[in-house]
Amino acid sequence: MMKLVPDISLARLKSGLFWRTFLLLGTLTTVSMITWIGMISVIQREPQAQQISAQIISVVTITHAALTHSAPELRRELLFDLVSNEGIRIFSLEEDDRIEPPPDNYLMPEIEAQVKAKLGKDTRFSARVNGVAGFWVSFKIDDDEYWLMLDRERLRGLTGFQWLGWASLVSLLSLLGAAIISSLINLPLSRLTAAARDIAKGKQPAPLPEKGPIEIIEANRSFNQMVDDLKQVESDRAVILAGISHDLRTPLARMQLEVEMANLSDEAREGIQSDIGQMDAIIGQFLDYAKPTETSSFTDVDLSGLLLDMTREAMRLPDVKINATIAEGAHAMGNPTDLRRVLNNLIENARRYGKTPDSDLTEIDIACHVRTSHGAKKVIIEVQDHGTGVPAEKIEQLMKPFTRLDTARGQANGAGLGLAIVDRVLLRHGAELQVRNREGGGLAFQISLPAV
Repeated sequence: MMKLVPDISLARLKSGLFWRTFLLLGTLTTVSMITWIGMISVIQREPQAQQISAQIISVVTITHAALTHSAPELRRELLFDLVSNEGIRIFSLEEDDRIEPPPDNYLMPEIEAQVKAKLGKDTRFSARVNGVAGFWVSFKIDDDEYWLMLDRERLRGLTGFQWLGWASLVSLLSLLGAAIISSLINLPLSRLTAAARDIAKGKQPAPLPEKGPIEIIEANRSFNQMVDDLKQVESDRAVILAGISHDLRTPLARMQLEVEMANLSDEAREGIQSDIGQMDAIIGQFLDYAKPTETSSFTDVDLSGLLLDMTREAMRLPDVKINATIAEGAHAMGNPTDLRRVLNNLIENARRYGKTPDSDLTEIDIACHVRTSHGAKKVIIEVQDHGTGVPAEKIEQLMKPFTRLDTARGQANGAGLGLAIVDRVLLRHGAELQVRNREGGGLAFQISLPAV
């Protein structure tokens, strides 16, 4: 089976420039973020440990001095003030206290070392004493030992969750920036790709904006110039072929008149008239192939009605048998004249080349129905004959201009442009054409048009 309209796969989209640029910038941002967090953690580790240690030493020293030098009757009031104003609590250290080890983090070993260096090696630390959570530090007044409890908030720096939150926020902003940068880089190429695809479908793309970096400006300007040149070439070709048609058909008409008036035998007259008819048909094929299909001429075409009319016309031919299955309500946007020419060429191709073996008739199957696929409605038209078909390796050659597979499909009149015209018109209509050998013999054409 040959699909003449190219398709863009999901894998190709994933390997596009946008995703490559986005993944590259995202990876670089993530690596930079991890490196930055690691460097900040290493750089701030010692200063943060020194700051917390100095705060602990200062609080313990001041509390020790205040309790030592205050009058015994005023100590209770002093302890109340420390609790209410500074969040510092003092408890007697008992031998049966339930003590849990200090917090297990990367700063604690350095804090312990610096505090013990100032307050004494017998200084103890705890995260919870007798079920009460806090930052606990022991100290002595004479021979008595006490616990000093600080609120954890006073000693807390950025936690791991806070680091993770800030890192996630920065990473999200960085990825958003990477997406914007990738879009800005990819946008001109996406426009260029879409414009090139429109040209391949026979459409006239809008001029690309000539702004941005100098490379984009030059590329878009060159592309716009190419589009204008192609349009001019198309117009010149149509004018030239129209002139050729006029110049050739005028002497053909004179020849036809002279043949009618000449004293010729019936056999000679019929032969010359047949040759003139073939020449006129070839000229018509050239004009049909070169004629541009303007999307501005597209209207809502009733394909069901069009096929019914063409089926009735084909049934009048003496050597053709039509099997028609045409659903009602099949509509598509297109040029009615061009679509009629496409269907007529397919039926004529089947009539000429698809004669049923061991029969004097050409049996042609024509079907039309509406199908919904992936949420999109399509009009499916099938034209099949019951002939001998063509070799599978030569199916692609069928759609090329000036190609006739005489060995597979028999001799015929014309320039070999019938199916090339079909391909050209359907491409301009945004349709898909599939060609295959029919099971049981013959050739099958399937057209898929967007339904309305």
